[in-house]
Amino acid sequence: MIQFRIQPDSEIPASTQLFNQIRFAIASRQYPPGYKLPSTRALAMQTGLHRNTISKVYRQLEEDGFVESLAGSGIYVRAQGHEGGSRLQSPILQQYPEAAKVLQQALDELLSQGCTLHQAREIFLAEIDWRLRCSARVLVAVPSQDMGVGELMVYELEEALQIPVQLVTIQELAAVLDKTTSATVVTSRYFINDVEAIAAPKAVRVIPVDIYDYTREINLLKTLPKDNCVGIVSLSSGINHQAEVILHGLRGDDLLVMTTQPKDTYKLQAIVKRAEVIISDQASFAIVQATLQAAADDIIRPPKLIKVENYIGTNSINLLKRELGLG
Repeated sequence: MIQFRIQPDSEIPASTQLFNQIRFAIASRQYPPGYKLPSTRALAMQTGLHRNTISKVYRQLEEDGFVESLAGSGIYVRAQGHEGGSRLQSPILQQYPEAAKVLQQALDELLSQGCTLHQAREIFLAEIDWRLRCSARVLVAVPSQDMGVGELMVYELEEALQIPVQLVTIQELAAVLDKTTSATVVTSRYFINDVEAIAAPKAVRVIPVDIYDYTREINLLKTLPKDNCVGIVSLSSGINHQAEVILHGLRGDDLLVMTTQPKDTYKLQAIVKRAEVIISDQASFAIVQATLQAAADDIIRPPKLIKVENYIGTNSINLLKRELGLG
C-alpha cells in the first residue's frame, strides 16, 4: 500500500496534497486501471485527514475522470485513452461491454502485422459481409441412402434457429453449390469428410454438428426384463439400424427389437400393439402418440413412450446460432 504523506505546515492545502499524490500514483501506474482505492477510513488513519476531506478529494478525482465510483463496491481507477476501449458509446456496446475490447485486440493484432487501418476495415467488412451472405442460405447435407436423418436435422434446426433450412444429398451438393455464391453447409460428424471434400474447393464453409449420445436411453434398456419388446421409431433409417446394433451388443437376444420410420404405418401400428417400450425421436413423437391413441381399444397395456433429446447437441446448436449471427 502506498504511503501518502501530508505536510501540515505546507502552504499547499492538505486536500490538494492528497489529490496530487493520488493522481501521481495513477499516472505512474502504482494505481493501475481497475485498482480499488483505499477506503476513506483507511486513508484517514494513514494521513490524519478527516474522512470528509478524503471524500472531497475522491469526488474531485471522479469529476476529473481519474476514478469512478461503483455503488456498494468502492472507488476504482478508470482506464484512460486507448485503455478505455472504443470511444463509441453506442447502445450495442453498452449491451456488450466486452465487445469493444475484443474488437480492439483483433485490430491491434492486424496493425502489428503491418495492415493499415483502411486494410483492416476492408478485412472486417469482408468477413461480416461473407458471414451475412452465408447465413442467408443454410444447407443440411446427408447421404441419399438416409434422407431421414437429414429430415430430422432440418426439423430440429428450423425449430431452434427459426430460419428456413434446405436439405440436399451429398451426391447433389456439388451441383447445388455451383449455383450459389455463398452458403453454410451443416452436416453430422459422420459425414464431415465427404462434405468437406466437396465444399472446400468452392470456399463454402462447413459446420459439423455433434449428435446426442443416447446415454439415458441406453441405461434404461440395460434394465429392461428379458423378452421385453422395444420399439424404435425415427425418421432416420440409419439411426434405426444403429439402435438395433447397439441393443444387440448390450442384450444379445434378450430383447425383441422392432424399428420403423413413422411413414411406415403398418410397422408403426405393429410396434404400438406389441412393444412394452417405444423410443422415438422428437420429429416422430406426435405420430407415435396419434397411432397409439387410435389403437387404444386394441391394447391391454399401453407401452411406455420415451421421447429422446434433440439429435443435434445443444452446444452445436449454440455454435450455429453464433456463426449465423442469430444470437
